[in-house]
Amino acid sequence: MPIDYNRVPSPCYVIDEERFRENLRLIRQVSSESGAEIILAFKGFAMWGVFPILREYINGASASSLNEARLCFEEIGSPAHTYSPVYRESEFRQIMQFSSHVTFNSLAQYDKYSKIVADSQRKVSMGVRINPEFSEIGHDIYNPCSPGSRLGITAEDLLSHGLPEDLEGFHFHVLFESDSYALEKVLGVIEKKFGVFFPKLKWINMGGGHLMTRKGYDTAHLIKILREFRQRSGLHVILEPGSAFAWETGELVATVEDVVVNQGIRTAILDVSFTAHMPDCLEMPYKPKILGATDAGNGSIGYRLGGNSCLSGDFMGEWSFGRELKPGDRIIFLDMIHYTMVKTTTFNGVRHPSIGIWTADSEFRLLKEFGYEDYKDRLS
Repeated sequence: MPIDYNRVPSPCYVIDEERFRENLRLIRQVSSESGAEIILAFKGFAMWGVFPILREYINGASASSLNEARLCFEEIGSPAHTYSPVYRESEFRQIMQFSSHVTFNSLAQYDKYSKIVADSQRKVSMGVRINPEFSEIGHDIYNPCSPGSRLGITAEDLLSHGLPEDLEGFHFHVLFESDSYALEKVLGVIEKKFGVFFPKLKWINMGGGHLMTRKGYDTAHLIKILREFRQRSGLHVILEPGSAFAWETGELVATVEDVVVNQGIRTAILDVSFTAHMPDCLEMPYKPKILGATDAGNGSIGYRLGGNSCLSGDFMGEWSFGRELKPGDRIIFLDMIHYTMVKTTTFNGVRHPSIGIWTADSEFRLLKEFGYEDYKDRLS
């Protein structure tokens, strides 16, 4: 049964268990048929309240910090595949306790920490992040291969320095909400530039950005190219999508609190904030879809939607709702489960949306409600 938004408090992120399971079933199928290991990227989705469901389908996650590695160990129940642009010396030994794989961003980081890994009583596999200097990502903020990027080692640098003998894997991440054909192009570049090192390796992590749960994604082609790459390279293949797990699985429920008009522009002010609760909308930027709304135009009444923070730019628009908005109306922002909760802030002290799940039994279950202490505890 679809979510009954009238039974969901406002504001609230709510995930639909059935839609979530549909994504998980597809991801498990791709993993089974391709032979690739697929794990969850916490940077895109870390709603640990639904990890008991997640664990029915996968058993791993990638982390980029001590906190993420610990969350994986405690809530997924397995050590993390950990990569960070830079490790802190005071945290590295703890990260080791919660990780099965540790990937270094530079050879200098490898030189600094590899002996600690080698001397560990527990086996931890080491890798390095590579930069193929090729990506079709159109948003500069998400492009790790832009000139001067701080992320990864180029083939030229690796060839000149040589590959350390105890490194077992490569990691790259150059996709963003991409299809399998983009991955195919990237693999061609990777093999050309870095293939000489493959016989010395055990695994390759192809990062995230594989949006295999999006409608129209050619999963058969993805399975085919992953199989063929495994056969050519002899490497264990790992994928770590984030968005794909939670793609179109839930919404952000909000409420109109006031409507103001200035110079003919109508703005409905909500109980949520774009800057605090939907930051990617302003960072990319992109205009989110809203249930029952269309782009304003053709003489229809248009509304900006404004956030409840004091930031002047905390608004987006315009949308048309086919009616005049009034206080108390619900606004349902679609596809707001990935890259939302993991990036929110308590800026201005505005209330953070609650987090809940719409269960397979058509019941709403509140997982987390935020209050004053959550705001206060982030400050000194």
